Amino acid sequence: MLISIALVTSIGMQNLFVFNNALGNKLRHSLVYALFVWIADTTLTVIAFLGMGALIAANDTARLIIMAIGGAIVVWIGVNIIRGAKAAVIGSEHDETTMKAAFVGAWVVAFANPQAIIDTSLMLGALRGTLANWQVAPFLLGVITSTALWFFGITIVLGLLKDRLPKKLLMWVNIVSGAIVTGYGCVLIFQVLQAII
Repeated sequence: MLISIALVTSIGMQNLFVFNNALGNKLRHSLVYALFVWIADTTLTVIAFLGMGALIAANDTARLIIMAIGGAIVVWIGVNIIRGAKAAVIGSEHDETTMKAAFVGAWVVAFANPQAIIDTSLMLGALRGTLANWQVAPFLLGVITSTALWFFGITIVLGLLKDRLPKKLLMWVNIVSGAIVTGYGCVLIFQVLQAII
């Protein structure tokens, strides 16, 4: 659980997605959207734990393709976050995320970040090698439980506090996070171009 909390609490696309949904939607909707993120994250965790990252890391071509496609998707997500920043004012009920958009978004933020896929897969794959067979299920249960506690906990806290926060907070969160996400996507694409050239 401690290892997973250390991984999941860092600011990344999943957390930004959860923060934005908690601040921009009704609490009951935000909790459903947090469930989508948790399911996507759990799927990625199980795949990573089973060794997908080691296969990607061992194949340079596959790694570069994943980084290029993922980098382009990350840039697209970042630009759209920035473009929607002005509309993302707390309390604007008509701008709430739709169920379909939240479901798709949850899977995109989990699987469109190639560096997270590779890093998480390598770390969890390495940890899998240190565990006896009887330790595998408790370890995975701890990882999955901690991510559930984080995603649902932060959603509830932000959902309850959002009316006390400045109305422009979500707009600035979107501008800053969109700039970070876009910059990160550009770095991924630059790394791919460096490797090719």
